[in-house]
Amino acid sequence: MVRLASLVGAVAAVAAVGQAPPGPLADHHQHLFGPAIVARATTPMEMVDADRLIGLLDQAGIRQAAVLSLAYMYGNPNRPPVEHEYEAVKAENDWTSGQVAKYPDRLVAFCSVNPLRPYALDEIARCAGDPRLKRGLKLHFGNSDVNLTNPADAARLREVFALANRHRMAIVVHARTTISKQRPYGAEHARVFLETLLPAAPDVPVQIAHLAGSGGYDEEGVDAALGVFVDAIAAKDPRVAKLWFDVSGIALIGNWPRPAARVAERIRQLGVQRVLWGADGAAGGTTPAAAWKAFTETPLTPGEIETIRTNVAPYLN
Repeated sequence: MVRLASLVGAVAAVAAVGQAPPGPLADHHQHLFGPAIVARATTPMEMVDADRLIGLLDQAGIRQAAVLSLAYMYGNPNRPPVEHEYEAVKAENDWTSGQVAKYPDRLVAFCSVNPLRPYALDEIARCAGDPRLKRGLKLHFGNSDVNLTNPADAARLREVFALANRHRMAIVVHARTTISKQRPYGAEHARVFLETLLPAAPDVPVQIAHLAGSGGYDEEGVDAALGVFVDAIAAKDPRVAKLWFDVSGIALIGNWPRPAARVAERIRQLGVQRVLWGADGAAGGTTPAAAWKAFTETPLTPGEIETIRTNVAPYLN
C-alpha cells in the first residue's frame, strides 16, 4: 500500500510539471518492419528490427513488448497479389520469431495471418509449434477485409478463435473493418464479436486493439462498437471475462486530444484494470515515448494512469 501511494504521488508530481509519468511496464502493441514489408510499402517506411525496437523501448523506460507479426499483410485482398503468398506469410512469421529470439526476456511474438485465407488454419497450427510464436495470434480485420455481419466470415472467424483457444494462444484483434473500401462498422459488428467469437475462445485472453477502432477516436461507429462491450461488462456477461482493450494509436492520431474526454469516459466504463497500453509500430516516426506522453493527456486521474501504466497482460507473464 505504501509503495502504491508513493507511485501515485510520483505520477501526480511529474504530471504537474507537464511531463509524462514514468514509462509503462509493457507495450502491448508493437510491430517490426523488416526488409520484405518495407519493400512492399506504398509510402516511405523506416525499417524497425528487434535491435531498434529495444532502443526505442529503452528510451521510454519500457521493459517488455508484444511484437505482432505483419504476415497478415501479404494476404490483403485489396492490395496487389503476392506470388507464393503462403510462403511469404510463413517467412514473415518466421522472421519475427527470429528477431524476438534475440531478446527473449523482453519481447513476445504473435503469429499473424489473414484468417479468411485457405491456409490460415494450417499457419496457426504451424505457429503453435514454434516456441516463440505459440504465445499469441494477431488478426487484422481491416487488412484482411473481414466483415462479421457476413455469416460466412463470422463462421470462419469462430473456427479461427476456436483453434487459437485449443492451442492456448492469446488473440489480439484489430476489429475495425476496412477503411479504404469504406466498409460499414458499428455496434452490429461488435455484437457478432461478443455473441459468436468470444464463446469460441473462453480460455485465452482476447485483446481488442485501438479501443475497437483503427487509431484515433473520431468515428461514431467505433464508439458504438465499444459501447456493446461496455454494456456487456456492466451486465457482468461471462463472455467478457478474459477480454482486454489496448489504447494503441488513440493519441496523436486524428483530432487528438479533442476526443480525450470521451476516451477517458469509455476507459472508466470498461474498467481501467482491463485497459492495456500500447504504442503501435514506430515505422512512421512515432516513438513509444511520444505515444505514452500523448496518452497521458487523457483526462484520467493519476491513479487511473498509474493502473494503466502498470497493467500487464497475462500473455507477458
